[in-house]
Amino acid sequence: MAKSILDKFKIRKGKVFEAPLEGAFGRLVTPFEEFIHRQSSSGILLMLSALAALIIANSPLQEGYKHLLYMPISLNAGDWVFSLSLHHWINDGLMAIFFFLVGLELKREFMVGELSDLRQAVLPVMAAIGGMLVPAMIYGAFNVGGAGERGWGIPMATDIAFAVGCIALLGNRVPRAVVTFLVALAIVDDLGAILVIAIWYTEQVNIAALIAAGSLIVIMWLLKAAGVRRSPAYVFVGILLWYEFHLAGVHATIAGVITAMALPAKPKYDPVAFSTFVKDIIRSFDRCFRPGDKIIANDALRARVMALGNGVNLAQSPLQRMETRLHIPVGFLIIPIFALANAGIPFDSFTSSAAVVNPVTLGVIAGLVLGKLVGIVGATWIGWKLGWGRLPKSASFQHIVGVALLGGIGFTMSIFIAELAFSRQYDLLIQAKAGILLASVIAGIAGFLVLRNAPVSEEFEPGLEQDQRETDDGAV
Repeated sequence: MAKSILDKFKIRKGKVFEAPLEGAFGRLVTPFEEFIHRQSSSGILLMLSALAALIIANSPLQEGYKHLLYMPISLNAGDWVFSLSLHHWINDGLMAIFFFLVGLELKREFMVGELSDLRQAVLPVMAAIGGMLVPAMIYGAFNVGGAGERGWGIPMATDIAFAVGCIALLGNRVPRAVVTFLVALAIVDDLGAILVIAIWYTEQVNIAALIAAGSLIVIMWLLKAAGVRRSPAYVFVGILLWYEFHLAGVHATIAGVITAMALPAKPKYDPVAFSTFVKDIIRSFDRCFRPGDKIIANDALRARVMALGNGVNLAQSPLQRMETRLHIPVGFLIIPIFALANAGIPFDSFTSSAAVVNPVTLGVIAGLVLGKLVGIVGATWIGWKLGWGRLPKSASFQHIVGVALLGGIGFTMSIFIAELAFSRQYDLLIQAKAGILLASVIAGIAGFLVLRNAPVSEEFEPGLEQDQRETDDGAV
């Protein structure tokens, strides 16, 4: 009897086909997959890319490095020619994809994430605003009326990859709620940086191209209103929008954020509807199945498998699918390439007193290190004392101080804004980048040490490392 039941179970279980080397390949790939999905990995790669850029810029390869960056790359179709240097393709083209991901994260956070709950969102939002205003004012105090005045937006930004990477190095010593607070703060900070770029770092505007861009935005929202859920449709219009923004004089990367905001965030099926759909498809599949059938040779079975696949896609929002797809290419390709193209500065920017003791470099360092500390901690304390929000669970104010210092790591977005502010002033650009790199090192080390020595509460929640282990083990 037991054997008969077992035989029936084996028949029901069916066959799972594996290629000859599939098992061995899986054993090789799995550790790599685990590495790239860890929160700290993209931050580590970003650090290595920045270090490589510094080494190249101070080696015999320096001239070749510059020549490569400013090499023109053109697109041609008949009489139409569109040409940009490699440096511009990276900063305007690849970074538009980065801003697309930032826009997706912003939209998700405000809809269903940490920023969707007003009580939870108040302190991170206040901290982000304080962490933008105070650094800008400190930089302005150093540079008001001077040649570097236009760079006031540089110390406003926080690099989330670097900051989270530093926290990840501490393992489970930092409560998970503190990490969440930092991520929410950095996302609001990104929104502020996007607005600053769109409003204050826009060149002379071409009205005709701007009208064309407005028409494309209307088309995106019409696609959304019509229920179009295929991401490629939005991406195609987004590419046209990027081109029109470029012609208009508005910084083209903003097209990425606008495209993200247009992408539908609600799935076609809610969980109940999806469960019903899947059960109906499986029952229909079972009715069509005959012993010995293969899906490849049975049109009815294949049609139901395709319907199931389409249903799985419709149970996820286009925003969710696109965000998941972009995390690895952005974190492990686009941002490292950006660092390689923009972090290469000569070491004499650090070794001569004139290169460091100047208003731009000092303004950036003071803004990122001191300004972020005062702005984030001060705004958080005010919101907490007034009862507008609550501190992260299991966190002390020492944790907030550590987060504020890590907020002074402004690498990616700060360098991006510096490139916009001083695009035609090479000396000021080098001074600004020197300030960004020095400030990021100071802030990263100080924040790491403060968090490392922060008291651990008895109601402590595990941080990134423990959370990652749980995820890998399937506990979460």
